[in-house]
Amino acid sequence: MAEKQIIIMGVGNILFTDEGVGVRVVEVLTEQYDFPANVRMVDGGVLGMNLLGTISEADYLIVVDAVRNGQAPGTLYRLKDEDIPKRVLAKNSLHQVDLLEALTFCQALDKHPETVIIGIEPEDIQTVGLEMTSTVMKKMPAMVELVMIELDGLGVTPVPRKTCGETGSKDYDESERPGVPKI
Repeated sequence: MAEKQIIIMGVGNILFTDEGVGVRVVEVLTEQYDFPANVRMVDGGVLGMNLLGTISEADYLIVVDAVRNGQAPGTLYRLKDEDIPKRVLAKNSLHQVDLLEALTFCQALDKHPETVIIGIEPEDIQTVGLEMTSTVMKKMPAMVELVMIELDGLGVTPVPRKTCGETGSKDYDESERPGVPKI
């Protein structure tokens, strides 16, 4: 039996502060870990429907993105199954609507990956700038850890490229992980 194909896809526009958080998380994962051959990192940017081919190759899809849900900036989310359509449409972002359409097309093609979205409530997605807000930056380690928890649940153990001492101390409160609220 072939190994399950896992895609970790960061989406968003890195030119608008927190909007690019998904892409930034994928960058961190790529820099800090080596992954087995069946795990692929994808910078989905704002490609939306153009990701249909990539998405259809996955058996399991982990999407990382900013998710607006009216909670405090920095609130972490884990969306799965029936929660995805409701919350993705609430984002008010064209790449998110296109992403939902791409997932819907995959269902029609009978090649729909099991999908989970790891998200964070952004503080600012309108200001042009490459730097994320400090609120979202402080949550980056927790977002990376949430992706790692998903991978662990799939039986995947990435190999760290750096030791914990080389990467510094955690910049988040231990009580904030992994109890991520479902929205």
